[in-house]
Amino acid sequence: MSSALSGIASILTPTTLLLMLGGTVMGLIAGALPGISATMAVALLVPFTFSMPPLQGLALLGAIYMSAIYGGSFSAILINTPGTPSSIGTTFDGYPMAKQGRGWEAIIVATVGSVIGGIFGVIALAFLAPPLAKVALKFGPPEYFWVAVFGLTIIATLCSKSLVKGIMGGLLGLLIGTVGIAPIGGDVRFTFGMPALQGGVELVGTMIGLFCLPEVLAMILEGSDKRYERMDIGRRQGILWEVTKKVLAQPQNLLRSSIIGTVVGIIPGAGGSIANLVSYNEAMRASKHPEKFGTGLIDGVIATETANNATVGGGLIPLLTLGVPGTPVDAVIYAGLLIHGLQPGARLFTHFGDITYGFIFSIFVATVMMLPVGLLLGNALHKLVSQLSVRILAPSIMFLSIIGSYAIRNNIMDVWVMLACGTLGFLLKILKVDPAPVVLGLVLGPLAEQGFVQGLLIGRAQGIGYGIFFTRPVSILLIVMTVVSLVWPFVSAWSRKRREKGAGANA
Repeated sequence: MSSALSGIASILTPTTLLLMLGGTVMGLIAGALPGISATMAVALLVPFTFSMPPLQGLALLGAIYMSAIYGGSFSAILINTPGTPSSIGTTFDGYPMAKQGRGWEAIIVATVGSVIGGIFGVIALAFLAPPLAKVALKFGPPEYFWVAVFGLTIIATLCSKSLVKGIMGGLLGLLIGTVGIAPIGGDVRFTFGMPALQGGVELVGTMIGLFCLPEVLAMILEGSDKRYERMDIGRRQGILWEVTKKVLAQPQNLLRSSIIGTVVGIIPGAGGSIANLVSYNEAMRASKHPEKFGTGLIDGVIATETANNATVGGGLIPLLTLGVPGTPVDAVIYAGLLIHGLQPGARLFTHFGDITYGFIFSIFVATVMMLPVGLLLGNALHKLVSQLSVRILAPSIMFLSIIGSYAIRNNIMDVWVMLACGTLGFLLKILKVDPAPVVLGLVLGPLAEQGFVQGLLIGRAQGIGYGIFFTRPVSILLIVMTVVSLVWPFVSAWSRKRREKGAGANA
C-alpha cells in the first residue's frame, strides 16, 4: 500500500502532470492524423523518455497510448478514415452522423465513451494485475519458455487470413532476435564481423523501422497533395450536456462494451481493432432497432469507442505480469520498460511497486485528461486533419525516427538497423505480411531461448532432462493454453463457414 501511495504522489507533481498533458495532446493529434497509428506515436516517443526518470517516461508513454487510441475517432468521424485500426467500427455510424451535420455530437459521444471505457480498463488493470503477478512468482525457466511459446501462438490469431505469412513474419522476428551474443553460452551469432552488433539489434529502433518507415513511404507514394473534404460539424450551445445525457442513458451498452474491450485486451493478439468490431456487433444484436445501425446511430459510436479504450488497461495486464505483449503497442511499451531497467513480472510489483502503481494511476489521470483536451482541441483537430500536407508530415516523422533510433545508445549502427528494418517493413507491406508477428518473434524469441536452455540445464541436473517442461503444474496449464490458442482460429473459421453454409441452405 505504501508503494502505491508513493507512486500516486509522484504522479501528482506539476512536472509529471504537464508531461502527461503534453502526451495527451500529442497522442490525440497522432491518432487523429490518418497514417499515424498509436504504435507509431508511442514508438517514436520511447527514445525521448530515456533521459527521464522511469515513472515520468512511462507516464508520458501511457498518456500517448490512451489518447492516440481515442484520437483515431476524429478522422473516423470527420473523413471516414480511421486514424487507428481501433476506430474502424466508429466509421460505420460516426461518419453518417457527420454527413448529417452531427459531427460534433459524434465527437462528444466518442469522447465520453472513450473516457468511461478507459477508466473501466484501468480499474481492471489495478485489481487484476497484482494477483496475477503473485502467480508469476511460481514461474521458473520452464514456465517462461511456455509463456513465450504461448505468446508466439498469437501469430495464429493475428494472421488467421494468411497463417503462412504470419509464420514467415514470426520466424523472421526470431531470426533477428538471435543477432549478437547468446544469452546462455556466450556464442557470437550473425554479427557479420561488426562489433556494434554484438549487443544485438536495438528493440525500439527495430520497431520504429518496421512500423513507422513503411507508413511514411506509403504516404509519399500515395501523393503529397492529398486533401480531405471539410464539412460543418454542427457545434452549438448546450450540445455537450445534452449529448452526455444521451450517452449516460445507455448504461448497458457502456458496461457491455467496457467488459468486451477489457477481456479482448487481456487476450494476447486481439486488441482494439477486434474489440471495437465485436462490441459493435453485440450492440447491434442487443438493440431493439438493429436496422438503424450504420445510419448515424449513437449506439454504435458508444460501443466502439468505449471498447477500444478499455483494451488499453486490459492489454497491459498480461504485459506487466507475464511480459507477454498482446498487441504491437504493448510490445513498444515493453521496450520502454526495458530501457528503464524494468523487467515485467512479479518483481515489477514487489521491488518497483511505486513505479508500477504510479504508471497505472497515470493512465487513469491521462484518461480523465482526454475529456477536456479532446473537447477543447476538437475544432483545431478538424482543421488539422483536413489540411496537413504529407510534405510536412512525412519528413517530420522521418526526422524523429532517425533521432529516436540514435538517442537510446548513441550508436549510429542503430540508425542503419532502423533504416534496414524500414526497408524490410516496406517490402513486407507490399507482400501484405503484417509486421506484428515479426515484433512478437523479436520480443519473445530471446525469452523462449533463455527459458529453454536454463530449463534444460535444470532438468539434466535433476535427472529428468526434457521432462521438466511437461511435469510442472503451471507448465501443463500453459501447454493447454498454447494448444487452445493454436487451434482456436481454425475452429472459429470452421464454425463460421458451417454457419454460412447453413444460412445459405435455409435461404
